[in-house]
Amino acid sequence: MSEVAAVVDDLREESDELDALVGALAADRWRDRTPAEGWTVAHQIAHLTWTDEVALLAATEPARFGDEVAKALAAPESFVDEAAEAVAVAHAPDALLARWRDGRQRLGKVLRDAPAGTRIPWYGPPMSVASMATARLMETWAHGQDIADALGVTRAPTARLRHVARIGVRARDYAYAVRGITAPLDEFRVELVAPGGELIAYGPEGAAQRVTGPLLDFCLLVTQRAHRSDLAVTAEGREADQWLGIAQAFAGPPGPGRLPRAEQDGHR
Repeated sequence: MSEVAAVVDDLREESDELDALVGALAADRWRDRTPAEGWTVAHQIAHLTWTDEVALLAATEPARFGDEVAKALAAPESFVDEAAEAVAVAHAPDALLARWRDGRQRLGKVLRDAPAGTRIPWYGPPMSVASMATARLMETWAHGQDIADALGVTRAPTARLRHVARIGVRARDYAYAVRGITAPLDEFRVELVAPGGELIAYGPEGAAQRVTGPLLDFCLLVTQRAHRSDLAVTAEGREADQWLGIAQAFAGPPGPGRLPRAEQDGHR
């Protein structure tokens, strides 16, 4: 199986798992607030719907996608929220669910059938097909986590989290750059324990700066779905410790992150 096919399969499975969670919800539960400020369950699915459709546009009509980039440049701090709001308010839950299903299925087919070597334009540098599928999986998982938290559901971690972790590691220097900080020159060693007990490692074994912990916790950290103090991710070395305080797997400005669990009740 090719790398692209494998990632697209994992993206489909991640989407189907989230679909099973929201597809059974009563309509009023779509208005439940999620940990993302101002976003309900409907906003989370609307965001995934919009982003899948924009990714499909980028892959099939790159000239038209340029118009979307212009909109983002005109309102870099608000265009994502505005897009999610527009899609959410335009659809009842059943219609929104149907639109999300249709868009992600069409995107999956386009990614799977793309010729080898295809590069897809995006809001930053163009992406390979495998990278686009991986990015969509990361977002689906992360926004699915917001929904699960809102509904009080604990999701079992899967091996698909390796894709999220890989983005988090590869985005190390971006996390520094977006904050105006010079990134360290040397690679870090990152060792993560997957749900099945296997070790997933990145970087040279002898690196002085090291990060270790459960795969799930690292993914929650780099997607900013949990506060570092609530996770079993540890750093050895000053630079590694700094990185864990700023890590992000997503493009765009630094997010607000999450409060420590002990402080959350007082801020809801």
